[in-house]
Amino acid sequence: MIEFIETHKQDIIYSITVIALIFALRILTNRLHLWLIKEKKRKFPNDPPRASNLLKRILNTLWLVLGIIALSYLFVENQNKGVIIENFKTALYIGIVLAITIIVATTVNLWFKIDIKKKIENQHDPTSFKFLRYVVLTGIYFIGGMLCLLAFPSLKGVAQTALGGAGVITLIVGISSQEALSNLVGGLFIISFKPFRIGDRVKVTDTMVGTVTDITLRHTVIRNFENKMIVIPNSIINKEKLINYDLGELKCCERIEIGISYDSDIDLAKQIMREECENHPLILDNRTELEKMEGLPIVKTALTQLNDSSMTIRAWSWANNYSDAFTLRCDVLESIKKRFDKEGIEIPFPYRTLVMKSEKTAKE
Repeated sequence: MIEFIETHKQDIIYSITVIALIFALRILTNRLHLWLIKEKKRKFPNDPPRASNLLKRILNTLWLVLGIIALSYLFVENQNKGVIIENFKTALYIGIVLAITIIVATTVNLWFKIDIKKKIENQHDPTSFKFLRYVVLTGIYFIGGMLCLLAFPSLKGVAQTALGGAGVITLIVGISSQEALSNLVGGLFIISFKPFRIGDRVKVTDTMVGTVTDITLRHTVIRNFENKMIVIPNSIINKEKLINYDLGELKCCERIEIGISYDSDIDLAKQIMREECENHPLILDNRTELEKMEGLPIVKTALTQLNDSSMTIRAWSWANNYSDAFTLRCDVLESIKKRFDKEGIEIPFPYRTLVMKSEKTAKE
């Protein structure tokens, strides 16, 4: 045993040194990871530590792979040791590039988040800045991936072409589907022409109404009033005819329609609807000065349709914004129904007559 140790003394020392170095690097990496999580929670308490977790896994994997390669150096013949050294350099290069890419992307992302937060606090529009953040982060990860490909001789030409300026567009067009490109172009159109911005309340369809929370390279995110996130691809939302309640003037006209029976008093129904709307605290007087001088009512009412079993009365009521208009509509519908019941105005419901046919009697 002593003779074996004396014979392989240098190899044993080398192995112990490599193993000790691996453990030391892993401990250092884990402590660095804990420090990064602590700092991120202090500045961004609601942001999950995905990037720091990924960096930790990459570094720990790198130390393990480098350690295995370094230890395998002892068990190969002299003519093959050059291959081991090249593999060690390749693994080290890829690990460093990936780590630097994540660090740069995380730093840039944090800088964007801080600046976006300042813009929101100063009541500036952060839409373009948020979209630019996704473009920059995508570019950083793309360049990092291409630099990793440079480590492989067979893929070196692809990486050099992609990093060569004009080759970037060619590569993107070549590997991307038509749908992905249309979503990217759609996002650029949204940022350029601004049919809506982050924070705007929009209506795409009757089931897709809410506040725009994010615009990415691929999709637009809308938070509806049930606090559910609606993800719509940019290519689709660009084709839709949507309503932006925060574009231009914020005041909103809410049309309140109720059907009454043909036996009910039309003038009384119109008066009740007008009074209930005008007495609501959120009603907005949208009359012109001339209309005020002529004594026209704040809320206009009219008979708009004669149906099979009802007459439709409509009231045009104005509010300062969409939220107030929605609240006004809900409150007024309830108060109108109570007034109708009190004043004898009938809101008809469908009647159905069933005819039961008996079997024909047998012919005599």
